Amino acid sequence: LEDVNCRSRFLIRDRDGKFPRLFDAVLKDAGIEVMLSGVRIPRVNSIMERWVRTCRRELLDRTLIWNQRHLLHALREFETFYNEHRPHQGLANARPLHPLPAPIEDPDRIARLDIRRRARLGGTLHEYRHAA
Repeated sequence: LEDVNCRSRFLIRDRDGKFPRLFDAVLKDAGIEVMLSGVRIPRVNSIMERWVRTCRRELLDRTLIWNQRHLLHALREFETFYNEHRPHQGLANARPLHPLPAPIEDPDRIARLDIRRRARLGGTLHEYRHAA
């Protein structure tokens, strides 16, 4: 990182025993502060790896990023989409923080569904909703 005039200030790591005190001391001498992850969150790495893979597959692999400002805007939009609209299979295909919609049992109503699509990020992401 020093070759490209980039400096890291923090390193977030878990509390695994494979990192000895000497490891932290070397980083401290280099001016890097070591931040330890929480004690009772052993699955944090898998959760973050899944989010990063999803973000990369659904957004970054399909988008030409122009600069840092554009990247931050795209990531904010994707974060909102991921946390508020995108269905998650682990939640029975419900959106986070939203209950599942009531099932439609009337065949006439199913035949007359009016679905509206809202494009986000220039059409990279799409939200689908029933029209009111």
